[in-house]
Amino acid sequence: MPEAQEATQQALKFERLRKRPDFLLAAKAPALSRGAVFIQMRKRPDEDPTVRVGFTATKKIGGAVDRNRAKRRLREAARLVLPLHARPSHDYVFIARGGTTAREWGRLLDDVKTALISLAAEYDRGGAKVPPRRPGATSQDASSQQPDPKVSG
Repeated sequence: MPEAQEATQQALKFERLRKRPDFLLAAKAPALSRGAVFIQMRKRPDEDPTVRVGFTATKKIGGAVDRNRAKRRLREAARLVLPLHARPSHDYVFIARGGTTAREWGRLLDDVKTALISLAAEYDRGGAKVPPRRPGATSQDASSQQPDPKVSG
C-alpha cells in the first residue's frame, strides 16, 4: 500500500492559481487556520487530477517586502508538504497571516502539514463546511426573511 500511495503522490501535477475567479471560488470552500497559515481547500468538479495552488497575503501583513517574503515562505512550504498531503482535483489557497514572516521554519512547515491533514480529515468525514461566521455577522438568509406582521416590537 505505501508503494501505491508513493506512486500516486509522484504522479500528481501541480499548477498555480493566478486568476481572481479561482481565488473567489476557493474562498467559498472549507478553510482552516493553523498557526501562521490559513488554507482553503476546494474540490473541483472536473476530473482533471491536477492540483492547483494559489498564494496571497493582505496588506495587514505589512508592506510589499513583507508580503512578498510571506508568500515566498508559503510557496516553499507548499512545495515541500503538498506532494505528501495534496489531493488530486483540488485547489488550495494559502493565505499568509501575521506571523508568517517571523515564524520559525520548522513550525511553519508543521502548521501547513497539520492544516492540510485536518482539512482532508474534515472532508472525509463529510463535514467539509465553511467555518461558522463570526458573532455579529449577518447572513443573507436572516436578512432576506420578512418580519412577522403578527409580532409587535
